[in-house]
This record gives sequence, C-alpha cells and structure tokens, in this order.
Amino acid sequence: MIRKEYNGWTNYETWCVNLWLTNDQSTDTHWHIAAQEAFEDMECNTSGILTQSEHARYYLCEQLKEELDANIPETLNGTVYADLIGAALSEVNWAEIANAFLEEKESDGMKYKPMERVKD
Repeated sequence: MIRKEYNGWTNYETWCVNLWLTNDQSTDTHWHIAAQEAFEDMECNTSGILTQSEHARYYLCEQLKEELDANIPETLNGTVYADLIGAALSEVNWAEIANAFLEEKESDGMKYKPMERVKD
C-alpha cells in the first residue's frame, strides 16, 4: 500500500477537510464545542465496552462525517461532481480529525487515547 501522507495528516483529503473546519472561527468553535459535548455526554455511558474517551472519539468522528456528507449541495445529486466529492470524502480519516479536536481538550483535564481510523 502506498502511503499518501500530506502535511502531517493521513492524506490530502483529511488535511483539506481539517483546514476548512479550523480555518473559519465559527466553524472551528462549533467543532470544539462538539468535541467538549461529545466527551461530557459520554460520561453517562456505562456499557463498559469502550472507555469514555473512546465513545467520545467515535461519536465525534461519526458526527463530523455525517454533517459533512449531509452538506453536499442537492444540486449536485446525480452528477459526476457528487461522485467525485463522495469519493474524496470517503478518503478522509475522520478519526484523525476527531482526535485533533479532542487532543486540544487534554489541557482541560480530559484523558483519552487516539482512536484508530474508522472503516466505512
């Protein structure tokens, strides 16, 4: 397998999505709040299968993916452009982006370990 790392990220697609999520202050703030809420919401989970931090990572990872997928303009449906955007988004390492948002919370006392890439 050929490694496609880009600017310290898994690949260009992951770097690009992270850049767009963090380059605008309101979007960056939105995802930092989502990371905090994901961690806090998982305190109530008592399944014992995953740790609080693993649940938070998984939840934030899925939230990132779903929100970006849902925001593909409907005018692109059924076009080559929708297929290309979908293909690019399928290459994004959502877990790496979720980890980046959650790692910034470590200084606030949250303890967690990075999650592996979630397979589609």
